[in-house]
Amino acid sequence: MVSLPCLYAIVDAAFFPSTAELIAFAESLVAGGCLLLQYRNKSGNTRVMLEQAREVKRRVGTRSHFSQNRGEVGHPSGIPPFENREGWGSLDRSPIRLVMNDRADLCMMAGFDGVHVGQDDLSPESVRKIIGPDRWLGVSTHNPEQVAEADQTSADYLAIGPVFATSSKDKPDPVVGIEGVRRARQLTRKPLVAIGGITRANAASVIEAGADSVAVISDLLRVPRKSAEEFFRILG
Repeated sequence: MVSLPCLYAIVDAAFFPSTAELIAFAESLVAGGCLLLQYRNKSGNTRVMLEQAREVKRRVGTRSHFSQNRGEVGHPSGIPPFENREGWGSLDRSPIRLVMNDRADLCMMAGFDGVHVGQDDLSPESVRKIIGPDRWLGVSTHNPEQVAEADQTSADYLAIGPVFATSSKDKPDPVVGIEGVRRARQLTRKPLVAIGGITRANAASVIEAGADSVAVISDLLRVPRKSAEEFFRILG
């Protein structure tokens, strides 16, 4: 079973006018201790997505599992490394995992460490055939039925949400609340990521409800390094 950090940072291209600003944000998150980043771009421009993903990989993914550059040790956060997992091979002391949102093909082309899909994307098993057994696969769920279904797939972790009201999606699913997190926890033993409207003010309550990790977008945008460090202090 995979081991998730308590903070799952999402780098959403919609918030950054340029690739340079997106990269600077990602670098600040890593400096703040983030070891798991998801690159998300809903623009539909495949060329731009691949270019940005490759730049993210080059600039912050040099210690990721599928990197050719090994040997770096330590991490400014002092956060323990992920547990080893059969098939990953020799691990860095402080691996940074990069996850591609939606696109299994771009995950492979950019050399990312995993892919995260929603209910309207390729099925988990179709994605697994593309990315193979070793890269991480996450699946978004929004109700108990979807959690139960995703639990039977080869997904490495499940996401549940939106937990709270969110402005990061144009047409968000109905809010599940803290109780929705508790219910999801009862339905799966897979690692559980809570997403949607999560901030430093409410993150602890989400973890207490059974989530292993919180996915955050908006509350990392201002002063990202400091914000990430505060999340880690709160979730300790």
